[in-house]
Amino acid sequence: MGEAAPALDVKIARDREAALRLLPDAAAAYGTLDREMLSQARNLRWLQAPMAAPPAGYFFPELVAHPVQVTNFRGIYNDHVATHAVAMLLGLARNLPVYMRQQPSGAWDRHLADCDILHLPESTVLVIGVGGIGAEIGRMLAAFGARIVGIDPRRTDCPEGMQELFPPSELERLLPQADAVVLTLPHTPESEGMFDARRLALMKASAFLVNIGRGATVRLDALTDALHRKRLGGVALDVFEQEPLPPDHPLWQEPRALLTPHVAVVGPYIPQRRLAVLCENAKRFAAGEPLINLVDKSLWY
Repeated sequence: MGEAAPALDVKIARDREAALRLLPDAAAAYGTLDREMLSQARNLRWLQAPMAAPPAGYFFPELVAHPVQVTNFRGIYNDHVATHAVAMLLGLARNLPVYMRQQPSGAWDRHLADCDILHLPESTVLVIGVGGIGAEIGRMLAAFGARIVGIDPRRTDCPEGMQELFPPSELERLLPQADAVVLTLPHTPESEGMFDARRLALMKASAFLVNIGRGATVRLDALTDALHRKRLGGVALDVFEQEPLPPDHPLWQEPRALLTPHVAVVGPYIPQRRLAVLCENAKRFAAGEPLINLVDKSLWY
C-alpha cells in the first residue's frame, strides 16, 4: 500500500495496546474498532472494514454517528459466490442431495418422479438482494431459461438476464410465485430473521430456498420445521444462523438439504482483489478523492 500512496505513513498495530497508542493520530485505519478504540480516534476520516459484509456489532451507534467514512470489500467475491449458489440450485433442481446420500450404501434407487425435478426453463427464480452477487446469479440462471425476478432496496435497473425488479415491499406478494428463492442478503437490522415461519409458509410447498448471504436472515428452527412438514421442496445453505452448525442438528440428516460450511467465498485471486481495493482507496484518500465501496453505516452495507 505504501507504493500505491507514498504520501501515507503506514503503521501496523500488532495488538490492541499498540492500536490505542496509534489511533489518536490516525487519519485512516484498517480493521475493527470497539467503543474505546473509536473514542481515541479523534482524527479518523476513513475506516476500511476487513470484509465484504462485517458481522452484527461492527456498526455500533457511536460508529454510525462518527464522521468517519467506512468502506468494505464488496465485489471481490461476486463470481465465486454466484457460481456456488447456482451450483447449489442446480443440485436441488436435479435431486442430487437424495442421490448423494445413497452413494455410501450403493443404493440403486432412481427416484423417477417428475415432481422431484425443477425444470428451469419453466421456473421462476426470485433473487433477493441484487447487488453484484445477486446480479451475477441472475445472469447465470437466465442462461438455463429460468425467469429471474429480483428484489432490492436500492437498485431500480434490471441487470442482464433479470426480467423484473421490485422493492422489498413486494416480497410477500412475490414469494408464492417463486419456484426457487435465492438469498444474497447482508446481515442488517432489516434482514435479520427475514425468513421466519410466516414467510416460509408463503412459499410453494415444492419451492427451493438457497442462502449464500448471511445465516441470520433465515430462522433455522422454522426452516427445519418446514422441511419436516414437507412445506418446502428443499434447501441449500452455505451460511447458518448458528455457525458452526452443531453436528447433531437435524438439518445434517435432512434428505432434501444441501449444506456447505460457509465456503462460497473460496476461490482464486481473493488476496489480489482485496489488495487492489485497499490500494485504490489509499490512492484516493491521499489525493482527497471520493472513496469506492462506501458503506451506509446506518444500514450496515
